[in-house]
Order: sequence, then structure tokens, then C-alpha cells
Amino acid sequence: MNSSHSPAAASLIGFLGLLLWGALAVADPRVAPPACQIAAGTVTLDDGVVHYSRAGQGPAVLLLHGLFAQKEQWHDLLCALASAGFEAVAPDLPGFGASTDFPVTDYDLVRQAELLHAFVGTLGLADIALAANSMGGTIAALYVERHPQAVRRLAFIGPPLGVVDWAPGVQQAIQNGVNPFIPIDRDQFDLELRLLFAVPPAVPDPVRDAMIKDYVARNRHYQQVWDIVNLYDRALDPPPHVTLPVLILWGEADGVYAVAGAKTLHQRLPGSTLITLPGAAHLPMLERPSETATALIPFLRARPEPAPDH
Repeated sequence: MNSSHSPAAASLIGFLGLLLWGALAVADPRVAPPACQIAAGTVTLDDGVVHYSRAGQGPAVLLLHGLFAQKEQWHDLLCALASAGFEAVAPDLPGFGASTDFPVTDYDLVRQAELLHAFVGTLGLADIALAANSMGGTIAALYVERHPQAVRRLAFIGPPLGVVDWAPGVQQAIQNGVNPFIPIDRDQFDLELRLLFAVPPAVPDPVRDAMIKDYVARNRHYQQVWDIVNLYDRALDPPPHVTLPVLILWGEADGVYAVAGAKTLHQRLPGSTLITLPGAAHLPMLERPSETATALIPFLRARPEPAPDH
């Protein structure tokens, strides 16, 4: 199987996403987004099947996850958007989560943008907004470059790949021969959580050990995906040709891309809105869903600026 996860591992990682989502919601009692009815769906594309979550009615917002992640990371924000009058759709991108059976060549980020366009067309979505995290942010930027008329707004929820170098903790790990995003023992797994979260959640030992076992058993595949995706480590330098409104939401405790890089992206995208979020790291939609929704929803609701007179 050419997917990022075996069916068992996909279920496990989906469970982990829900586990972290629930644990963090309990840990952050401040004005949590409301629960909602989340529908599950599938779309058959060229090489496989894309699974997605969907909620709400109104203008469409697509939520794109990062590398080795899954749609469940968006479920709090999905419900907040649905409550605010949007139709929110969060896919497992091709080859990730439950979206299995895609060949390794489909992990190329330009190909991911093409598959996303097919996904959007199959669902009949139009005039979409994109809100995306990490690798998903880079896919979103590539999508906007290729289909500028199809997207009304772009939000980077956490920094995208391709703007700045890895933060010092990631660089040190790689120099030590460790890829913290493909952990093969408990120490490496715990390091990954420290890089991704300002306050790492507690993960039960059976869940952690099962994920590590999958990373070890399928290490070659994970490394192939990592190598392909990181061909785009300078994809946004120079910046993409983006003329639509852009929101940059960057966690102040991000251990993957240091918050100092937020100004770099902001300067490369004239007219963009920059918000740095205290108490959040690389996954603000999961770690601080209420604050993320508070930043994102007004941005999505804002009316476009009138064209200047000539």
C-alpha cells in the first residue's frame, strides 16, 4: 500500500487527533467553540479515495492539515466556523490520514494542489476560502497561484513550509541524526510533542507506542514523503503571486518555525494581516481553537476592499 498510513495506523492517528482535540479542549475552558454535527464523506479521485469532514452551511472554507497529520485536528475550528455561518470542509489530504492508496508521486505539493482542485470541483464548491497549517499552507499558496479566481481569502493557521529555516530545536535534532517528525522511540516522540505544542498533551503509552511502531515499520515510506515534501522548503521564497486578502496566524511558542519568521512572511505579502498568538505553538487550531476562531472568523467575514480609482 502506498498511503502514508496503513488502515490500522490511519485509524490510530485519527484517534490521536480526536484524543488531543478533546484533551486540549478540556485544558482550555475559555469560550470553547460549540460542538456540532460533523458529517463524514468520501471523494474518489484519480488514484484513491479522499475522506473528509464537513459541517455547516454558508460560504465554503477548506481546512488543510500539515505533514503526517489528519482532518481531526480541525474539528474544533470546523464547529466554530459552522456556528458562525460557514460551510467548513476538512479533508485528509491524498495519502494522509484515512485517504489511502495514493502513489508516492502524489505527495509532490504541486500534485497535491491539483488533486485539491479536483476535490473542490467534485464537491461543487465555489468561491472558497482556504485556511491551512504548515505543509497545507504551502499547498494552499500553490493552489491560489494556479487558481486565483477560485479563492476569496487565504489564512495561514500556523506558518507554512517554505518561508524560513527550521527552528533551532529542529535543526539540532536533525544534526544529531534524529528526524523528530518520524519518531522511532519514546524520547523522539516526546521531542516531537514539545516542538508542536506550547504545552504538550499527555498521550497514553499504548497510543504512543503503536504510533512509534508504525513509524519504525514503515520508516522508508515516511522518509520518502518527507524528502518529497521538503523539496518545497523554499517554495514561498520568493513569495507567491497572491493578490487576495491573507491572514497570518503564528504561535509565539512555535518550535518548528520560530515566531521571528512571522515578520518575514508578513513583509513578503503586502497588505496581509499578522497575528501572533501567545500560548500556542505550531498547531494553534488544535492547541488554542477559541483564539484561532476569534482571529479567523472576522477575517473571513470582512468585505473586500473596493478597487482603487485610476
